[in-house]
Amino acid sequence: MTSRLATIVCLVLLIASCGTARWQDTPQTHIVRRGETLFYIAWRYDKNPTDLARWNRLGDGSLIYPGQVLRLTPPAGSASRTTTGTRPAARRESRPLPDIPAQPAPKWSWPTQGRINVDFRAKPGSGTGVLIDGRRGQAINAAASGRVVYAGDGLIGYGKLIILKHNDTYLSAYGYNASLLVREGEQIVKGQQIATMGEGPERKARLHFEIRRNGQPVNPRQHLPPR
Repeated sequence: MTSRLATIVCLVLLIASCGTARWQDTPQTHIVRRGETLFYIAWRYDKNPTDLARWNRLGDGSLIYPGQVLRLTPPAGSASRTTTGTRPAARRESRPLPDIPAQPAPKWSWPTQGRINVDFRAKPGSGTGVLIDGRRGQAINAAASGRVVYAGDGLIGYGKLIILKHNDTYLSAYGYNASLLVREGEQIVKGQQIATMGEGPERKARLHFEIRRNGQPVNPRQHLPPR
């Protein structure tokens, strides 16, 4: 009886560990759901939206639809080609994609009044940006001119979020807002009010501010002007 119980326990632990491993694996693809945009998907997986568009042959990235399967990793390179003539030629997707030159960072300004209370990579918060203290309802402004590529509350951990695209290299994000004053597709100028401050972690009035270069979060302190 004891031996049988031990066997059952081992099997349960093995199944649980397998499930955990699968959960922790980085996904290779994403199935588009209704309401999702390419920028939403890229932000969720810390990817560069320009890369996702290139990897999936999407042109400007607007050609996505519910149920579509997007690859989250680059296609195979020239290593998949063969010179023997006995194997089929590599598909078009497997050809190396040209690099896109990096574009310069815009001249950033502070998105709101207040001091940085939680630094980049620190807690509480997502760690991908900084938390700026303030008061509920105060103005949140665009840190640089750009286009609104996301405005909503579908990303867990950010509250009501706005993402601005400044060029093919740089994005900025503004989270934990009480209200959003812009919509997707709008062109925004530097300093324009785009939202009002809401509550972040610990139920304190804060702005989550984030800058991403080629899809990867960078420390905003290195880009914001001194005060």
